[in-house]
Amino acid sequence: MNKINKLFADRKDEKLLSLYFCAGCPTLEGTGEVLKAMERHGIAMVEVGIPFSDPLADGPVIQSAGTVALKNGMTLNKLFDQLKAVKDEVTIPLVMMGYLNPIMHYGIENFFKKCVESGASGCIIPDLPFDDYLNVVKPIADKYDIRVIMMITPETSEERVRFIDDNTDGFIYMVSSASVTGAQSSFNDTKLAYFNHINSMNLKNPRMIGFGISNKQTLKSAQDNAAGAIIGSKFVTLLNETKNADEALDQLYAALEK
Repeated sequence: MNKINKLFADRKDEKLLSLYFCAGCPTLEGTGEVLKAMERHGIAMVEVGIPFSDPLADGPVIQSAGTVALKNGMTLNKLFDQLKAVKDEVTIPLVMMGYLNPIMHYGIENFFKKCVESGASGCIIPDLPFDDYLNVVKPIADKYDIRVIMMITPETSEERVRFIDDNTDGFIYMVSSASVTGAQSSFNDTKLAYFNHINSMNLKNPRMIGFGISNKQTLKSAQDNAAGAIIGSKFVTLLNETKNADEALDQLYAALEK
């Protein structure tokens, strides 16, 4: 069974925490150590960011991390080599998070083949058109048993949400707002109404809520309204500040208690 599906099947009664980090930032060779630290600290699933020069959906923190990673020399080949090196030590699901341009340049089939070889179980491609997903990407991903995770936002129509639910597997990435990534202190009534509406649709796929989660209030709101929460900018900031994944994770957990 794909690790993503197994995670949600085995821990369906738990509230999961997933983290994002950008591979190659703050150091080029730190990917494996960050992943091992996350597993030690009980993180359920990790989004491994593929740095790109034009990350449209990302806020300034993750954009900056991508710039640092590219300057450090991170490439897809190097990233896959780093993941392969810790494949036997890191057992939690890994989801590759990257934009379509570098993946197309790498070759879509080669990308999914390398995902399997390096232990990744899924990918998120924020700028992948859904028609291209259905007609081009999904058949190749299915061949390699890799889950392509799609995003929904408050602006996504109910018809499109159901269409995504019917044609994807693993989980649905539920973006808390239509803006770019970045920490928020709380979710307003409009966002909570959006969460409640999606809950009422009884989708087959579990959902993870991301964008803006950085403290106890936003974490609880996300976990109360989905299978779990995804944190990106807050952890990336702490990792850049501490230059040490264990310290960054300790500080993150402390922040999530406030």
